[in-house]
Amino acid sequence: MLPPMRALIFALILALPNLAVASTKAGVTLPDKATVGDKELVLNGLGVREATVFNVEVYVAGLYVEQKTSDVDSILAGDKTKRLVMHFIREVDRDDLVGAFEEGFEKNGAGAGLAAKVKQFIGYLGPVNKGDQIVMSYVPEKGVEVSYKGAVKGTIPGADFEKVLYAIFVGPKPPNASLKQGLLGK
Repeated sequence: MLPPMRALIFALILALPNLAVASTKAGVTLPDKATVGDKELVLNGLGVREATVFNVEVYVAGLYVEQKTSDVDSILAGDKTKRLVMHFIREVDRDDLVGAFEEGFEKNGAGAGLAAKVKQFIGYLGPVNKGDQIVMSYVPEKGVEVSYKGAVKGTIPGADFEKVLYAIFVGPKPPNASLKQGLLGK
């Protein structure tokens, strides 16, 4: 029989793999794993969106993927489940939020063929307060499910939309380089 202190230590060691692990950036903590559909995803990285010439921190984004990678092409492949969480660390009015997304879609190739899907996505958005989240989860063959402030707003079908949406964050023209680098785990 183990002495009581050794028994306690042994029990804690056995429990460690079951404890929830999390990562923190700019005061925001996100879990290291997320389940989307029937897939368990891992946190690829955390990045901070900075805006204006004063580099004001707006939100912390977390990118969840099936397997960690810093390869953008792998992340943007439409055949893999993924999730992006935007956790706001300041208030943003709807016009500014919509404007930022519209600029991101335009810079990353959302042409006329995606106009209806972009309009649908923009329709899900509203003002955000500190602590609010926008969650975008992609499941192949289904599309991007958008949650705003904890409520599912809808699903936008198509890998074409998914690719442009995630390119806003990790593609060739992200809002700021440090956001992209963080999401890529760098």
